[in-house]
Amino acid sequence: MEQYAGIDVSLDSASVCIVDAQGKILKEAKVACEPQALIAWLAAHGTPMARIGLEAGPLSQGLFAGLKAAGLPVELLETRHVRAAFKAMPVKTDRTDARGIAQLMRLGWFRPVHCKSLPAQEVRALLTTRKLLQAKRHDVEMSLRGVLRGFGLKVGPTTPKTFESRVRDLVAQHGTLQTIADALLKARAVLEQEFKALEKRLSALARCHAPTRQLMTTPGVGVIVALTFASAIDDPARFRSSRTVGAHFGLTPRKHQSGETDVTGRISRIGDHGVRVALYEAANVILTRAVRGSDLKNWALRVAKRAGMKKAKVALARKLAVVLHRMLADGTTFMASPAARAVAGAA
Repeated sequence: MEQYAGIDVSLDSASVCIVDAQGKILKEAKVACEPQALIAWLAAHGTPMARIGLEAGPLSQGLFAGLKAAGLPVELLETRHVRAAFKAMPVKTDRTDARGIAQLMRLGWFRPVHCKSLPAQEVRALLTTRKLLQAKRHDVEMSLRGVLRGFGLKVGPTTPKTFESRVRDLVAQHGTLQTIADALLKARAVLEQEFKALEKRLSALARCHAPTRQLMTTPGVGVIVALTFASAIDDPARFRSSRTVGAHFGLTPRKHQSGETDVTGRISRIGDHGVRVALYEAANVILTRAVRGSDLKNWALRVAKRAGMKKAKVALARKLAVVLHRMLADGTTFMASPAARAVAGAA
Protein backbone atom coordinates (compact mmCIF):
# COMPACT_ATOMS: atom_id res chain seq x y z
CA MET A 1 0.00 0.00 0.00
CA GLU A 2 1.31 3.42 -0.94
CA GLN A 3 2.42 5.78 1.81
CA TYR A 4 2.76 9.57 1.84
CA ALA A 5 4.77 11.93 4.03
CA GLY A 6 4.23 15.55 5.03
CA ILE A 7 6.99 17.69 6.49
CA ASP A 8 6.37 20.96 8.33
CA VAL A 9 9.65 22.88 8.50
CA SER A 10 10.83 25.20 11.26
CA LEU A 11 14.22 26.68 12.13
CA ASP A 12 15.50 23.89 14.41
CA SER A 13 13.25 20.90 13.83
CA ALA A 14 10.78 19.49 11.33
CA SER A 15 7.52 17.72 12.11
CA VAL A 16 7.03 14.62 9.93
CA CYS A 17 3.84 12.64 9.43
CA ILE A 18 3.35 9.47 7.34
CA VAL A 19 -0.11 8.33 6.22
CA ASP A 20 -1.28 5.38 4.14
CA ALA A 21 -3.54 5.40 1.08
CA GLN A 22 -6.63 5.46 3.33
CA GLY A 23 -5.42 8.50 5.26
CA LYS A 24 -4.54 6.59 8.45
CA ILE A 25 -1.62 8.08 10.37
CA LEU A 26 1.18 5.52 10.55
CA LYS A 27 4.04 7.43 12.11
CA GLU A 28 4.86 10.88 13.47
CA ALA A 29 8.07 12.39 14.77
CA LYS A 30 10.15 15.51 15.34
CA VAL A 31 13.38 15.40 13.32
CA ALA A 32 16.29 17.80 13.07
CA CYS A 33 15.71 20.22 10.21
CA GLU A 34 18.61 18.95 8.11
CA PRO A 35 18.49 16.96 4.83
CA GLN A 36 20.62 14.10 6.13
CA ALA A 37 18.53 13.72 9.31
CA LEU A 38 15.29 13.54 7.31
CA ILE A 39 16.78 11.14 4.77
CA ALA A 40 17.99 8.85 7.56
CA TRP A 41 14.62 8.94 9.36
CA LEU A 42 12.69 8.11 6.17
CA ALA A 43 15.16 5.33 5.34
CA ALA A 44 14.74 3.86 8.85
CA HIS A 45 10.97 3.75 8.32
CA GLY A 46 11.58 1.10 5.67
CA THR A 47 8.65 1.67 3.30
CA PRO A 48 9.36 3.94 0.29
CA MET A 49 7.15 7.02 0.03
CA ALA A 50 4.92 7.62 -2.99
CA ARG A 51 5.16 11.39 -2.41
CA ILE A 52 6.77 13.65 0.18
CA GLY A 53 5.42 17.19 0.65
CA LEU A 54 7.17 20.37 1.78
CA GLU A 55 5.55 23.78 1.98
CA ALA A 56 7.54 26.29 -0.09
CA GLY A 57 9.53 28.81 1.94
CA PRO A 58 13.04 30.07 2.71
CA LEU A 59 13.86 27.01 4.84
CA SER A 60 12.46 24.53 2.31
CA GLN A 61 14.80 25.10 -0.63
CA GLY A 62 17.87 23.51 0.93
CA LEU A 63 15.84 20.57 2.27
CA PHE A 64 14.16 20.07 -1.11
CA ALA A 65 17.51 20.03 -2.93
CA GLY A 66 18.98 17.54 -0.45
CA LEU A 67 15.99 15.19 -0.55
CA LYS A 68 15.80 15.40 -4.34
CA ALA A 69 19.50 14.60 -4.65
CA ALA A 70 18.89 11.50 -2.52
CA GLY A 71 16.31 10.29 -5.07
CA LEU A 72 13.24 10.85 -2.89
CA PRO A 73 9.90 11.81 -4.55
CA VAL A 74 9.66 15.23 -2.86
CA GLU A 75 7.36 18.06 -3.95
CA LEU A 76 7.25 21.75 -3.00
CA LEU A 77 3.71 22.97 -2.31
CA GLU A 78 2.49 26.49 -3.03
CA THR A 79 2.04 28.36 0.25
CA ARG A 80 -1.27 30.01 -0.69
CA HIS A 81 -2.89 26.65 -1.45
CA VAL A 82 -1.63 25.07 1.75
CA ARG A 83 -2.92 27.95 3.88
CA ALA A 84 -6.30 27.86 2.13
CA ALA A 85 -6.59 24.11 2.76
CA PHE A 86 -5.73 24.53 6.46
CA LYS A 87 -8.24 27.31 7.19
CA ALA A 88 -10.82 24.80 8.39
CA MET A 89 -8.45 23.37 10.99
CA PRO A 90 -9.53 24.54 14.50
CA VAL A 91 -6.06 23.97 15.96
CA LYS A 92 -2.86 24.94 14.16
CA THR A 93 0.41 23.38 15.32
CA ASP A 94 3.49 22.04 13.55
CA ARG A 95 2.14 18.54 14.13
CA THR A 96 -1.26 19.24 12.56
CA ASP A 97 0.40 21.08 9.68
CA ALA A 98 2.52 18.00 8.92
CA ARG A 99 -0.63 15.87 9.05
CA GLY A 100 -2.41 18.23 6.67
CA ILE A 101 0.48 18.26 4.19
CA ALA A 102 0.58 14.45 4.24
CA GLN A 103 -3.15 14.32 3.45
CA LEU A 104 -2.73 16.82 0.61
CA MET A 105 -0.01 14.61 -0.87
CA ARG A 106 -2.27 11.56 -0.57
CA LEU A 107 -5.21 13.27 -2.26
CA GLY A 108 -3.13 15.09 -4.86
CA TRP A 109 -4.73 18.44 -3.92
CA PHE A 110 -1.66 20.56 -4.42
CA ARG A 111 0.21 22.57 -7.02
CA PRO A 112 3.95 21.88 -7.19
CA VAL A 113 6.27 24.89 -7.01
CA HIS A 114 9.50 25.19 -8.98
CA CYS A 115 12.61 25.20 -6.79
CA LYS A 116 15.08 27.66 -8.29
CA SER A 117 18.56 26.56 -9.25
CA LEU A 118 21.54 27.66 -7.17
CA PRO A 119 22.73 30.28 -9.75
CA ALA A 120 19.23 31.80 -9.83
CA GLN A 121 19.13 31.91 -6.02
CA GLU A 122 22.51 33.65 -5.97
CA VAL A 123 21.32 36.34 -8.41
CA ARG A 124 18.13 36.86 -6.39
CA ALA A 125 20.20 37.24 -3.22
CA LEU A 126 22.37 39.89 -4.90
CA LEU A 127 19.29 41.75 -6.15
CA THR A 128 17.68 41.61 -2.69
CA THR A 129 20.85 42.95 -1.06
CA ARG A 130 21.06 45.76 -3.61
CA LYS A 131 17.46 46.74 -2.89
CA LEU A 132 18.12 46.65 0.87
CA LEU A 133 21.17 48.93 0.58
CA GLN A 134 19.21 51.32 -1.63
CA ALA A 135 16.33 51.45 0.86
CA LYS A 136 18.62 52.00 3.87
CA ARG A 137 20.48 54.80 2.09
CA HIS A 138 17.15 56.47 1.40
CA ASP A 139 16.11 55.99 5.05
CA VAL A 140 19.31 57.67 6.25
CA GLU A 141 18.76 60.63 3.94
CA MET A 142 15.14 61.06 4.99
CA SER A 143 16.05 60.76 8.68
CA LEU A 144 18.68 63.46 8.29
CA ARG A 145 16.22 65.71 6.50
CA GLY A 146 13.73 65.16 9.32
CA VAL A 147 16.25 66.03 12.05
CA LEU A 148 17.28 69.24 10.32
CA ARG A 149 13.69 70.21 9.64
CA GLY A 150 13.03 70.16 13.38
CA PHE A 151 15.57 73.02 13.70
CA GLY A 152 14.08 75.00 10.84
CA LEU A 153 16.72 73.87 8.32
CA LYS A 154 15.35 72.67 4.98
CA VAL A 155 17.60 70.61 2.72
CA GLY A 156 15.38 71.09 -0.32
CA PRO A 157 15.88 69.47 -3.72
CA THR A 158 19.30 67.85 -4.15
CA THR A 159 21.06 65.26 -6.27
CA PRO A 160 23.04 62.30 -4.88
CA LYS A 161 26.23 64.30 -5.48
CA THR A 162 25.07 67.58 -3.89
CA PHE A 163 23.23 66.12 -0.88
CA GLU A 164 26.25 65.92 1.42
CA SER A 165 27.57 69.41 0.66
CA ARG A 166 24.09 70.90 1.14
CA VAL A 167 23.73 69.25 4.56
CA ARG A 168 27.18 70.38 5.70
CA ASP A 169 26.43 73.96 4.68
CA LEU A 170 23.24 73.92 6.76
CA VAL A 171 24.86 72.55 9.94
CA ALA A 172 28.10 74.55 9.73
CA GLN A 173 27.09 76.86 12.63
CA HIS A 174 25.57 74.20 14.92
CA GLY A 175 27.88 71.84 16.86
CA THR A 176 25.28 69.24 17.85
CA LEU A 177 23.84 69.06 14.35
CA GLN A 178 27.35 68.71 12.95
CA THR A 179 27.88 65.62 15.11
CA ILE A 180 24.57 64.12 13.96
CA ALA A 181 25.24 64.96 10.32
CA ASP A 182 28.76 63.49 10.42
CA ALA A 183 27.49 60.18 11.78
CA LEU A 184 24.63 59.87 9.30
CA LEU A 185 26.67 61.05 6.32
CA LYS A 186 29.38 58.50 7.10
CA ALA A 187 26.75 55.76 7.23
CA ARG A 188 25.30 57.03 3.97
CA ALA A 189 28.75 57.01 2.33
CA VAL A 190 29.34 53.37 3.30
CA LEU A 191 25.90 52.36 2.02
CA GLU A 192 26.54 54.25 -1.21
CA GLN A 193 29.94 52.58 -1.69
CA GLU A 194 28.57 49.07 -1.17
CA PHE A 195 25.55 49.82 -3.34
CA LYS A 196 27.78 50.88 -6.24
CA ALA A 197 29.95 47.78 -5.77
CA LEU A 198 26.87 45.56 -6.07
CA GLU A 199 25.72 47.51 -9.13
CA LYS A 200 29.06 46.74 -10.82
CA ARG A 201 28.80 43.07 -9.86
CA LEU A 202 25.30 42.82 -11.30
CA SER A 203 26.33 44.61 -14.50
CA ALA A 204 29.19 42.14 -14.94
CA LEU A 205 26.80 39.22 -14.40
CA ALA A 206 24.41 40.59 -17.01
CA ARG A 207 27.20 40.99 -19.57
CA CYS A 208 28.47 37.43 -18.99
CA HIS A 209 25.01 35.81 -19.23
CA ALA A 210 23.79 35.35 -22.81
CA PRO A 211 20.02 35.10 -22.00
CA THR A 212 20.24 38.32 -19.99
CA ARG A 213 21.97 40.11 -22.87
CA GLN A 214 19.15 38.97 -25.15
CA LEU A 215 16.51 40.36 -22.79
CA MET A 216 18.35 43.71 -22.67
CA THR A 217 17.74 44.21 -26.40
CA THR A 218 14.12 44.96 -25.44
CA PRO A 219 13.24 48.67 -24.97
CA GLY A 220 12.99 49.60 -21.29
CA VAL A 221 14.77 46.45 -20.11
CA GLY A 222 18.09 47.13 -18.43
CA VAL A 223 20.42 45.15 -16.20
CA ILE A 224 18.17 45.00 -13.12
CA VAL A 225 14.96 44.17 -15.00
CA ALA A 226 16.69 41.50 -17.11
CA LEU A 227 18.39 39.82 -14.14
CA THR A 228 15.22 39.99 -12.04
CA PHE A 229 13.11 38.36 -14.76
CA ALA A 230 15.68 35.75 -15.85
CA SER A 231 16.36 34.61 -12.27
CA ALA A 232 12.63 34.39 -11.51
CA ILE A 233 11.93 32.33 -14.62
CA ASP A 234 15.09 30.20 -14.11
CA ASP A 235 13.92 27.43 -16.45
CA PRO A 236 11.71 28.68 -19.35
CA ALA A 237 10.60 25.12 -20.13
CA ARG A 238 8.61 24.91 -16.86
CA PHE A 239 5.89 27.06 -18.47
CA ARG A 240 3.77 25.26 -21.05
CA SER A 241 2.83 28.53 -22.71
CA SER A 242 4.29 32.03 -22.59
CA ARG A 243 0.76 33.36 -22.07
CA THR A 244 0.67 31.90 -18.55
CA VAL A 245 3.70 33.93 -17.38
CA GLY A 246 1.66 37.11 -16.85
CA ALA A 247 -0.74 35.25 -14.57
CA HIS A 248 2.17 33.61 -12.73
CA PHE A 249 3.45 37.05 -11.69
CA GLY A 250 0.00 38.39 -10.75
CA LEU A 251 -0.53 40.64 -13.79
CA THR A 252 -3.91 39.24 -14.87
CA PRO A 253 -7.32 40.31 -13.48
CA ARG A 254 -9.09 38.44 -10.71
CA LYS A 255 -12.27 36.64 -11.77
CA HIS A 256 -15.32 35.79 -9.65
CA GLN A 257 -18.22 34.04 -11.37
CA SER A 258 -21.14 32.42 -9.52
CA GLY A 259 -24.66 32.09 -10.90
CA GLU A 260 -25.68 35.49 -12.25
CA THR A 261 -22.61 37.18 -10.76
CA ASP A 262 -19.64 37.66 -13.05
CA VAL A 263 -17.05 40.13 -11.79
CA THR A 264 -13.68 40.92 -13.31
CA GLY A 265 -11.53 42.69 -10.76
CA ARG A 266 -8.09 44.24 -10.54
CA ILE A 267 -4.91 42.28 -11.13
CA SER A 268 -4.36 39.43 -8.68
CA ARG A 269 -0.89 40.58 -7.47
CA ILE A 270 0.09 37.02 -6.60
CA GLY A 271 3.55 35.70 -7.26
CA ASP A 272 6.86 37.55 -7.22
CA HIS A 273 6.39 41.21 -6.25
CA GLY A 274 9.90 42.15 -7.40
CA VAL A 275 9.29 40.86 -10.93
CA ARG A 276 5.96 42.65 -11.09
CA VAL A 277 7.59 45.95 -10.10
CA ALA A 278 10.45 45.46 -12.58
CA LEU A 279 8.07 44.76 -15.46
CA TYR A 280 5.94 47.78 -14.56
CA GLU A 281 9.02 50.02 -14.48
CA ALA A 282 10.06 48.72 -17.90
CA ALA A 283 6.56 49.43 -19.24
CA ASN A 284 6.71 52.93 -17.78
CA VAL A 285 10.01 53.58 -19.58
CA ILE A 286 8.59 52.39 -22.91
CA LEU A 287 5.50 54.60 -22.61
CA THR A 288 7.14 57.76 -21.25
CA ARG A 289 10.40 57.87 -23.20
CA ALA A 290 11.26 58.02 -26.88
CA VAL A 291 10.96 54.50 -28.31
CA ARG A 292 10.47 54.52 -32.06
CA GLY A 293 9.20 51.81 -34.34
CA SER A 294 8.07 49.49 -31.56
CA ASP A 295 4.82 47.59 -31.94
CA LEU A 296 4.75 47.18 -28.15
CA LYS A 297 4.59 50.93 -27.58
CA ASN A 298 2.05 51.47 -30.37
CA TRP A 299 -0.18 48.75 -28.91
CA ALA A 300 0.11 50.18 -25.38
CA LEU A 301 -0.73 53.69 -26.59
CA ARG A 302 -3.93 52.37 -28.17
CA VAL A 303 -4.82 50.74 -24.84
CA ALA A 304 -4.09 54.04 -23.06
CA LYS A 305 -6.54 55.92 -25.31
CA ARG A 306 -9.46 53.71 -24.36
CA ALA A 307 -8.56 52.65 -20.79
CA GLY A 308 -6.11 55.21 -19.41
CA MET A 309 -2.34 55.30 -18.93
CA LYS A 310 -2.24 53.30 -15.66
CA LYS A 311 -4.08 50.33 -17.13
CA ALA A 312 -1.97 50.58 -20.27
CA LYS A 313 1.22 50.27 -18.22
CA VAL A 314 -0.10 47.18 -16.43
CA ALA A 315 -1.23 45.66 -19.74
CA LEU A 316 2.17 46.39 -21.28
CA ALA A 317 3.93 44.84 -18.26
CA ARG A 318 1.86 41.68 -18.78
CA LYS A 319 2.71 41.61 -22.49
CA LEU A 320 6.38 42.19 -21.69
CA ALA A 321 6.32 39.11 -19.45
CA VAL A 322 5.03 37.05 -22.37
CA VAL A 323 7.55 38.49 -24.84
CA LEU A 324 10.55 38.14 -22.52
CA HIS A 325 9.68 34.54 -21.70
CA ARG A 326 9.41 33.73 -25.40
CA MET A 327 12.82 35.30 -25.96
CA LEU A 328 14.32 33.15 -23.19
CA ALA A 329 12.64 30.00 -24.52
CA ASP A 330 13.70 30.58 -28.15
CA GLY A 331 17.07 32.20 -27.47
CA THR A 332 16.21 35.19 -29.66
CA THR A 333 16.70 38.95 -29.40
CA PHE A 334 13.90 41.52 -29.45
CA MET A 335 12.28 42.34 -32.79
CA ALA A 336 10.57 45.73 -32.73
CA SER A 337 8.15 45.09 -35.61
CA PRO A 338 6.90 42.38 -38.01
CA ALA A 339 9.14 43.87 -40.71
CA ALA A 340 12.21 43.37 -38.54
CA ARG A 341 11.12 39.80 -37.78
CA ALA A 342 10.64 39.09 -41.48
CA VAL A 343 14.12 40.42 -42.29
CA ALA A 344 15.62 38.30 -39.51
CA GLY A 345 13.75 35.23 -40.74
CA ALA A 346 14.94 35.75 -44.32
CA ALA A 347 18.52 36.09 -43.13
